[in-house]
Amino acid sequence: MFNPSMSRRTLVAGLVGLSAAGVLAGCSNDDSSSSAGSSSGSASGATFKIGGIGPTTGAAAIYGNAVKNGAQIAVDEINAEGGDIQFELNFQDDENDAERSVNAYNNLKDWGMQILMGTVTTTPCVAVSSETNADNMFQITPSGSSTDVIGGQPDADGNISTPRKENVFQMCFTDPNQGAASAQYISEQALGTKIAIIYNNSDTYSTGIYNSFKAEAEADGLEIVSETTFTDDSATDFSVQLNDAKNAGADLVFLPIYYTPISLILTQANQMGYAPKWFGVDGMDGLLTVEGFDTSLAEGCMLLTPFVATAEDEATQDFVAKFEEVASETPNQFAADAYDCIYALKSALEQAGVTPDTDYSDICDALVEVFTSGDFSFTGLTTAGEAATWSDTGEISKQPMGMVIQDGVYMPLDA
Repeated sequence: MFNPSMSRRTLVAGLVGLSAAGVLAGCSNDDSSSSAGSSSGSASGATFKIGGIGPTTGAAAIYGNAVKNGAQIAVDEINAEGGDIQFELNFQDDENDAERSVNAYNNLKDWGMQILMGTVTTTPCVAVSSETNADNMFQITPSGSSTDVIGGQPDADGNISTPRKENVFQMCFTDPNQGAASAQYISEQALGTKIAIIYNNSDTYSTGIYNSFKAEAEADGLEIVSETTFTDDSATDFSVQLNDAKNAGADLVFLPIYYTPISLILTQANQMGYAPKWFGVDGMDGLLTVEGFDTSLAEGCMLLTPFVATAEDEATQDFVAKFEEVASETPNQFAADAYDCIYALKSALEQAGVTPDTDYSDICDALVEVFTSGDFSFTGLTTAGEAATWSDTGEISKQPMGMVIQDGVYMPLDA
């Protein structure tokens, strides 16, 4: 069996010089959710210190607050059970900014964090995962989906630019998995004959999904008739992209982007009388909450997601009720992924047999061994009732569900 202790320390020595600490160091984040305490690397009592990082303010706050609340619900449930595993969660705001995210990570280390649950968004997560890798701090992200987060994956040209970060694991699907699965689903369900793609070529998340979608679509015989892009700075007027798709006769538009530009695309398409089918990925989750958006335009939008709040199983409905009580809104998949992260950590810590007085680096070694052991699995809100497993790449293996927005709620596509 692979020895994580030896390989991690050998790898860390080579990666320290490549870490982004010197580039991303800056002023500390004054918006921390709790004050920092002493830095010990281990907890003094019977409680594991879990750090969390994500945007709780700014344009991406819907994701960060969902993760924060979902994780806290799990922590409260576990602590209420009174078992051997107890958690304290300290969640820091990074405003979806890489520099602030690294600062938040350093604040959490000063507090005595032993495990990181985060970060929430991709670009900050890539930066922070380089830091945790250098420190040998165990990290599981609910939603940082880029392969650059975990490293060791080939790019579109087959090159591996980022070595594997052996301490980092994902609860979410990777971007390539989302893209390939979406193309397969569209093909298998015969949802469209002529496909257009609108993606953000300034965003790692969007381009990663686009590349894998295009490759799989071509392999599955889907006809891509339009490929257009935008950037963060131009994400207001989509007339060029929509006219290109319309003139090409696209009957389905694939949107590997976040919900805010999607709301603008749907609004502008409606204004020009263009009504194709729309298919998105996990970034579409949140579309129904956009302020000022006519949610009737989202009717019929499809996406693949690991979680839907309208599922009728007891675990989902219990979580939804608790989340709505705390947040006064329905949880999205990011909240559920965060909830699952905490319970997966609990299960892995129990299997590893480590205690809160253990040094964070030793905890990391123990958790890596459990997660990559081959006999560790986890069933949660986002695993479609089946046991999910992790490979030594850090990727999770679980099944997505096809969903469609009907009457303002997400419903199974095959219902």
